[in-house]
Amino acid sequence: MKVLILGATGFVGSYLMERAIGAGHAVLGTHYNATIDTRDWAPYQDRLLRCDIRYREQVDEAIRRSRPDVVYLLAAQSYPALSWQAPLETLDTNVLGTANVYEAIRASGLDPVVVVACSSAQYGEVAAEDIPVRESHPMRPLHPYGVSKVATELLALQYHANAGIRSVCARIFNTTGPRKTGDVCADITQRVARIEAGLLPPALKVGNQDTWRAITDVRDLARALELLAAHGEAGGVYNISGATTYQIREIVAAAQASSRVPLSIETDPELLRPSDEKVIFGDSSKLVAATGWKQEFALARTLDDMLAYWRAIYGVRGQAA
Repeated sequence: MKVLILGATGFVGSYLMERAIGAGHAVLGTHYNATIDTRDWAPYQDRLLRCDIRYREQVDEAIRRSRPDVVYLLAAQSYPALSWQAPLETLDTNVLGTANVYEAIRASGLDPVVVVACSSAQYGEVAAEDIPVRESHPMRPLHPYGVSKVATELLALQYHANAGIRSVCARIFNTTGPRKTGDVCADITQRVARIEAGLLPPALKVGNQDTWRAITDVRDLARALELLAAHGEAGGVYNISGATTYQIREIVAAAQASSRVPLSIETDPELLRPSDEKVIFGDSSKLVAATGWKQEFALARTLDDMLAYWRAIYGVRGQAA
């Protein structure tokens, strides 16, 4: 099978690349402004093509070279907090970039399945009685990133309805794991490792600890996306959410307990967002019914693996607390 992974040097894309290569597929990935460490994508750099999806000719070249059976559309500005600082760039990449991808596929005459990375951020604030949120819930995003992902999904569904392109939309809830940067689990575990290495003072700075999040390990997410490529309904929309919610202070406490040096907890106003959903938790029953997917990685395992990843980067040895 021929696979094109747009955004292969991003967090999720790197795991899909490794899995597709390991399965023996003919894989081409694209890279632009990588969001993971160079060492994490260096093993497959010979399978990468530079492609900024804001430029149609570059997307055309990626489609021409790969002639894919499956396309994973992961290339995006994927940080909600950054979207407040760069709303125009976020919309340019995520909305116009998506249109470029679909126009390139339509012009190619090929018939790939296109698995589109959408987001739980599309829902915005959800009332307690509607949690876990289902795919039928109205979309009321709270930041430019969420708005951009609503548009991404609607474009994917429009191209399915009007051009017959087999789009499968995955509304991805909070996902983390080794290599991740820019989410609460990554930030906290990285800071712990930096404190252990003597690079920060022994005060773990945190933002809002009162919110609740269902969390999925990236390795479980990558498997879910593969299952949707094989079994998802064209024109379908599927939540991919962890089955358990955790209050952020639980994650902070777990990281504090795992630290090899004593540390205190401090709230940093710079880490507080202008708006923040109180609970993010999705109903994944539609995904499970279609594919048989289930989580295999518990949060404790994920956090342990993330700490091990950061400790290796910062040269933290096994010193005792």
